[in-house]
Amino acid sequence: MAPSALVDQPQQQGKADGSSGTSRASVLHGTRDLRIEIRNIAAPLAGELQIAIKATGICGSDLSYYTKFRNGDVHVLSPLSLGHESVGIVVGIGQEVEGFRLGDYVAIEVGVPCGFCRSCQRGRYNLCPKMRFRSSAKTVPHFQGTLQERINHPAKWCHRVPDHVSIESVALLEPLAVAIHATRRAAVEQGDTAIVLGAGTVGLLTAAMAKLSGATTVLIADINVGRVKFALDHGFATRGYVVTDSSHSAKDDQQNAGARQLANDVVAIACADELNAEGAEVTFECTGKEVCMQAGLYATRPGGRLIMVGMGTPVQTLQMSAAHWKEVDILGVFRYANAYPIGLKIIAAGVLPNLDAIITHRFQGLEAASEAFELAARGVDDKGNLVLKVLIEN
Repeated sequence: MAPSALVDQPQQQGKADGSSGTSRASVLHGTRDLRIEIRNIAAPLAGELQIAIKATGICGSDLSYYTKFRNGDVHVLSPLSLGHESVGIVVGIGQEVEGFRLGDYVAIEVGVPCGFCRSCQRGRYNLCPKMRFRSSAKTVPHFQGTLQERINHPAKWCHRVPDHVSIESVALLEPLAVAIHATRRAAVEQGDTAIVLGAGTVGLLTAAMAKLSGATTVLIADINVGRVKFALDHGFATRGYVVTDSSHSAKDDQQNAGARQLANDVVAIACADELNAEGAEVTFECTGKEVCMQAGLYATRPGGRLIMVGMGTPVQTLQMSAAHWKEVDILGVFRYANAYPIGLKIIAAGVLPNLDAIITHRFQGLEAASEAFELAARGVDDKGNLVLKVLIEN
């Protein structure tokens, strides 16, 4: 992959404690109310790096906070900087930190667990009850996001970027980590048929990881024809289906019937070449919509696995007898654990489709954050071009 234009500073030898001072930040005060503020920033503590943020991708959770001032049941309680899909440059190094130099580009794993609870001790630190996650309002005080000029972050959760890797692709490492975790949970095997419901960034990357993990048929479905076409044209999936009916907005029995029909239509395409077209070995639900969970359950073959990747509707109605009769395992996915190093290795190896192509729009500077969020909330831009990942560069 060609280096990004963002890579414009030579690495420096040595080590520095960093310096205190001020840092500009984009701060959300209410629905669609972003303001530029000047914040104090201390020198990095022992074990920390000070990082100048170079690029941050807008995530669906950030967009929910921006448009609703909440994400599901989690409400913002105080001014919050958004952003967690980030890459930056090391500009300060605290004491007791080894393995980093000034000028290193780093991917920032923004979740910081306690390190001592049972989940952390078992390596499932994404489930840590004391997890602090940047740009999330789940914990108080809020852990401020990366739409800032500089942040201090534990060096343990920073990952050096290989010199030849596109910096923009590294801004996609966080959603790629979700996809890696999802496919690990799914235990995809060689020759599997996989169905991915939802062709946003996480859906696209999940489809790509399912292919890399051995699935020979990967069908991706979405209501947006442009996203499905993008997935096929760029090699993220092998087959596609555009949802054209209105079953996703129906309720109760009517919705359930629509979900069954959607599942039948998707399976007919995904399993068209199979002698026993009973459904997919693995179905990834990446929208968080109830009707898609229902369709995913019906589209999964006996003994298969339904993976809940998308987080959306908090209370959903499923026909659990369908899972009982077919022994379908329903598995949840919450963020990721131990995925950043392997994600960087996968990106560096160039075995995925061109990740840079997912970034369809770029904005310069924190002042452009409101415009960037407004565009991210739309499916197409003013010229009719597809909107996938929107990046804010500093």
